[in-house]
Amino acid sequence: MKITFISDTHGKHNQITKDLPGGDILIHAGDFMNSGYFKQEATEFFKWFDAIDIYDTKVLIAGNHDRWMEADPEAAKGVLTGYKTIEYLQDEQVTLYYDGPNGDFPEDNVRIYGSPWQPEFCNWAFNLPRNGDKMKAYWDAIPNHTDILVTHGPPFGFLDLPGIGKPMNVGCELLRYRIDELRPKIHVFGHIHGSAGYYFNGHTHFFNASVLNEQYVYVNSPFSFEWDNITNEITWLH
Repeated sequence: MKITFISDTHGKHNQITKDLPGGDILIHAGDFMNSGYFKQEATEFFKWFDAIDIYDTKVLIAGNHDRWMEADPEAAKGVLTGYKTIEYLQDEQVTLYYDGPNGDFPEDNVRIYGSPWQPEFCNWAFNLPRNGDKMKAYWDAIPNHTDILVTHGPPFGFLDLPGIGKPMNVGCELLRYRIDELRPKIHVFGHIHGSAGYYFNGHTHFFNASVLNEQYVYVNSPFSFEWDNITNEITWLH
């Protein structure tokens, strides 16, 4: 199947349209808003995301800039009901059935789980105390047989260097522990613009899909590739 990952568009999503090749799955790993306070910011993005008609499935999670999504979740969900092509995940799973409506061959199905949380930093959205019980509870809730994990922030040690000032890993330690247990086939995130890139540790493909750099300039093309969900092999499209 053909997959595209993007993250951290921060209101500049229109610049990316030309670089979306189409395929089976498009995933946005959060921070689609900029200031994040205003409903209009979100609805402008939703309209853009909903209008993309070259993917069979489009998955979206929130990030730390998407304040309105956390401050007024009922209103956000209400607005999202008007966009039928968007699968918004907030500590939820969606299963894509690739062998009939009942998934006659479960190994062919793709289970995608999305969560917006990350260790607290300043007064952002979806922040929780680092290494706290609440954070652990959210990561423990990730289903054991997740194929594609979508979080806004990275796990500790993987593509989590900010790229400014003194280099230091800022990813979530508790998420890293859970990743080591789960071994998902793919983990996509963003948040740390300076570490946009790809890494494979032998069993999990890690993607920091931030498309903007630390200066919020669009410099990183979306990740697009073909993925064999049985063998977990990927082939780059560009």
